[in-house]
Amino acid sequence: MTTSSPIRAHPHSMADLCDEGKRLYASALRSGRIARTEVALAPCLVEFALLHPDPDDAGWLRPLPPTAVLAQRLRPLEREIQERRSRAVELTETFEPFMAITAQDRTPVHAITVLEGVKRINEAIGVATAECQTEILTVQPGGGRSEAILTEAVERSQGIIERGITMRTLYQHTARHSQGTIAYAEYMKQGKVEVRTLEELIERLMIFDRTVAFIPARDDRQVALELRHPGLVEYLANVFEQLWQRAAPLLEETPYAPATDGITGVQRTIARLLIEGHVDEAIARRLGMNVRTCRSHIAKIAAALGSGSRAQLGYLIAQSGILERDH
Repeated sequence: MTTSSPIRAHPHSMADLCDEGKRLYASALRSGRIARTEVALAPCLVEFALLHPDPDDAGWLRPLPPTAVLAQRLRPLEREIQERRSRAVELTETFEPFMAITAQDRTPVHAITVLEGVKRINEAIGVATAECQTEILTVQPGGGRSEAILTEAVERSQGIIERGITMRTLYQHTARHSQGTIAYAEYMKQGKVEVRTLEELIERLMIFDRTVAFIPARDDRQVALELRHPGLVEYLANVFEQLWQRAAPLLEETPYAPATDGITGVQRTIARLLIEGHVDEAIARRLGMNVRTCRSHIAKIAAALGSGSRAQLGYLIAQSGILERDH
């Protein structure tokens, strides 16, 4: 007595029946049966029950007629289709009265929509991106992006490039130290895409076709506002244009003012923010750098001015005249 080897599942569905399976199934249909040894190369025939044991001879298999196969496989699909149709009718009947009310109301689309959660925010931005036809304006404060974020941005931007949409993005000067961000800007040059940087930026902003804008509503960016009021969107677009005019192309030389008396341009900016009363964390956030880097710059300012304390530093900054050199 011999035992057959275990049947290995084929990595395909019945709809994608392999060539060997098609050939052997056709042969079995023509002959009325087929030897078990012949189907060793196509175990999918037994797995999908296209062949079943011959009751008269264990060494042979008989084919299931294709009409019976189709009936077995189509029955659950037809049942599912029928259930979905019934569900569609139920939903239509439920919402039809409300559609009539909407038609009578004639109220415009909500000017402000609150989006809670990253998933919903990204879905709304995805819809706006897909519907965009001519222009995207974005402000991305902070330093360089992580590799994962930049990879996602490249994938999302591919469709923008292919559709010929104009895109302008503002980063902060600190992004110039990110090789990933530089590589992203180089890649995006193949489309109608420009990237510039500024020392300080407003919070994150995205504007599509000057008809819809997105801004964060909370510091942790877990809540955002979708704005569709024409006046609001136009105002934000004008703010963007003013920032854009003062920004410098990312792929050109860093536009910091030259160092004087041992104090660099970015350090003079930090000194100005210190004088205005901002704490280290707020300064770091405004300039798109981490707090440790910010404090390192503050220490260098203090050393250059000979300050022995934080309280004295503010006085020395004001007396030194270093801030007047930015004007």
